[in-house]
Amino acid sequence: MDQHSKDFLYKYLNNHSPTGYEAEGQKIWLDYIKPYVDEFFVDNYGTAVGVVNPDAPYKVVIEAHADEISWFVNYISPEGYIYVIRNGGSDHQIAPSKRVLLHGEKGIVEGIFGWPAIHTRKPGKEANPTLENIFIDVGAESKEEVEELGIHVGTVITYEDQLHELFNGRYYSGRALDNRIGGFMIAEVARRIKEEKDYTPPFGLYIVNAVQEEVGLRGAEMITQTIKPNVAIVTDVCHDSSAPMYNKQLEGDTKGGRGPVLTFAPAVQNNLLKMLINTANEKEIPFQRAASSRVTGTDTDAFAYSNGGVPSALISLPLKYMHTTVETAHADDIENTIKLMHEFIKQLENNHDFRYIK
Repeated sequence: MDQHSKDFLYKYLNNHSPTGYEAEGQKIWLDYIKPYVDEFFVDNYGTAVGVVNPDAPYKVVIEAHADEISWFVNYISPEGYIYVIRNGGSDHQIAPSKRVLLHGEKGIVEGIFGWPAIHTRKPGKEANPTLENIFIDVGAESKEEVEELGIHVGTVITYEDQLHELFNGRYYSGRALDNRIGGFMIAEVARRIKEEKDYTPPFGLYIVNAVQEEVGLRGAEMITQTIKPNVAIVTDVCHDSSAPMYNKQLEGDTKGGRGPVLTFAPAVQNNLLKMLINTANEKEIPFQRAASSRVTGTDTDAFAYSNGGVPSALISLPLKYMHTTVETAHADDIENTIKLMHEFIKQLENNHDFRYIK
């Protein structure tokens, strides 16, 4: 990863882009990819798309989602304490003692998830964090003081944690790797294709950074109807089950550093998956396998079951500690995911027919 890419990675991942409020992050992403695409557009809800060869009738999508989990203010007590509901799959168990940013009408307000001191709790009878008892303290002494700060019911809240490196750059760790690291990777694919002097895609290549995945794949549902692609490669994250407390019999056996994960699932088109596997083998790109029952739970499902059926596949990045503020991914897997998408695009023929029976 050169310095230009790393600068983008840190700027993009450190930005706060909660579900429904992705616009600032999308601006950063678009600014980076504009030199590498022929045109771009943004839909009504904020999904951003860069297009290479936009006049081509055959359309290939590479996609990630841009939003991160967060919280909404749900209730402000008379004493000025703030109670929350989820915006996406936020984990109530990690909230106590975390620093947060409340994105109020008058600007960002710093706060903390408070929690009673250990001295006041009785062993064996301690309350666990739940949505009913976690609360935010912004230093106000009344509901009126909170509201004077520009905070009201519906104000969105993010954690303040930033991206950093572990073990001399072997791992990247921080909030929102799920899945702005995917947005980084598809942007890098666009860059590498543009900078490759002897290759231009014969088809339309749509680099899609979709919104609102964390609340039901909503951005992907909308944008696939707009683009009407012929094939879609989705990148997201999956569990690195090598960390403690994971059950490999339930979660599968995937580990950071062993390569991107290719998923077998009903929504994954088998001929497309075979092509990805063949590409990985031919280019000596390490990869792992995973299986999903019924649905993948990613934007793959939204693309696959749209427009009469779009051949779709999922490339996942093994991630430790998903939906925490210390999501952790291996640098080699990031590079190999970029490489696999890049090499797949280069070998894909225009107008390829993925049907099982012809």
